[in-house]
Amino acid sequence: MMSNSFVKLPASDEAKRFFVLGDRVERRLRTSGAWLNIFDVTVPSGSRTPKHAHASPEVFRIIEGKLTVWRLSDSGPEEIEASAGDIVTIPPFMVHGYANRGAVPVVFSAVVDRDMAEFIEAEGATEPPKASPSAETIARMTAAANAYGITILAA
Repeated sequence: MMSNSFVKLPASDEAKRFFVLGDRVERRLRTSGAWLNIFDVTVPSGSRTPKHAHASPEVFRIIEGKLTVWRLSDSGPEEIEASAGDIVTIPPFMVHGYANRGAVPVVFSAVVDRDMAEFIEAEGATEPPKASPSAETIARMTAAANAYGITILAA
């Protein structure tokens, strides 16, 4: 497998791993300011994130696989099939979500702000899930997201 990120860490600075609704999220860079935080996200086959919105912009750089990104722009809903090398931007407050409709995992780097980084690190599990997220897990994550300025619209 190729490198998951465009950020290279020294061997002693192993990435911190979290699991959020089935996705593996690895911290690559966390700054003390409000903006620059980079996580590598591995999305298993068939997994998706619910449609949501937040005040911060996001930038996705696809590393491996094909990610379907859905977003609601001013001109209506759009679906983007992003492949390795593609960059997808999500402006502030834009409703969006993503899915892996393929047979292999998708890996992408995500540049996010402090609130999103804190949500991932505070609410993400430290062990991989043994099954798909339950309704209770989704409800708990939806409630927790609100505390970080993230509104989950559909699970």
